[in-house]
Amino acid sequence: MKRVYILPNLITTANIVCGFLSMVHAFKGDFVRACWFIVISAVCDSLDGRIARFARATSPFGVQYDSLSDLTSFGIAPAILLFCFSLHDYTRFGAGISALYLVCAALRLARFNVSAESPSPSQLQKIRKGYFQGLPSPASAGLIVTMVLMQLNFGWFNEVSMQAVCAVLGGGLGLLMVSNIPFPSFKEVNWRAKGQAWVILAVGLGIVCLFQAPDVTLFCIGYTYLFFGLGWSAYICHIRDKKIGGPRAGEV
Repeated sequence: MKRVYILPNLITTANIVCGFLSMVHAFKGDFVRACWFIVISAVCDSLDGRIARFARATSPFGVQYDSLSDLTSFGIAPAILLFCFSLHDYTRFGAGISALYLVCAALRLARFNVSAESPSPSQLQKIRKGYFQGLPSPASAGLIVTMVLMQLNFGWFNEVSMQAVCAVLGGGLGLLMVSNIPFPSFKEVNWRAKGQAWVILAVGLGIVCLFQAPDVTLFCIGYTYLFFGLGWSAYICHIRDKKIGGPRAGEV
C-alpha cells in the first residue's frame, strides 16, 4: 500500500467512524446521539479537504476515501436514521423511501467525483461558478438531522404527521441531491478579504446562538440554505425565460 498523508486522512477516518456510531445509536433508539454524530461528521468533512489543501497534502487516495466516508455519514447514516426514527411504521414503503435517499446520495457523490475529474466543466458550472450542482449530501443529511432534533425537543408533529414529514424529506431531499438546481458553495469564499463590520457582528451572533440553542440554530441555518437555493434557482429561471421570451431584434 502506498504511503498516505496522515492528518487529513485521520479527519476523514473520524468522519466515517462518526457515521458508523450514528447508525449504532439509531438502531438502539438513541436518536439524539445519532443526530449529533452526523453533525460531527459534517464538521470533519468540512475540515479534511481544507487541511489537505492548506498543507498541500491532497491525493487521489484522499479524494476516494473522502467520498466513501461521505456516503457512509451522509448517505447510509441519514437513511437509517429516517427509517428507525419514523419510516419503519411504513414497512416496505418506508424502506423504499430510505433506500431512495441512499441511492440518490450515492449518485450525487459519483456525479460530483466525475465532474471534478472532468477536464471540461458542465454547462451549469460554466455559468454559475461557486455553486454546487444539486443539494450537497452533507447539507441534505443536516436537514434530516435538524428536523429529527426539533421533533424530539418540541414535538411539532404527531406520530402520523411525522411519518409523512419524514417520507417527504427522504424522497424530496434525495431528488434534490441529483437535480441540477444550483446551491451556494462557500469553498471559494476569500476569508482574508476586507468587509464591513456587520459581517463580523452577524457571525458573532450566530456563534452565540449556536452555543445557546444549537439544534434551533442549525435548523434555521439549514432550511434557510435550502429555501435560498430553491428561490435563487427560480429567480435565475425567471430571468432566463424573460430574456428568451423578450422582443427580438428589430421588434418594438
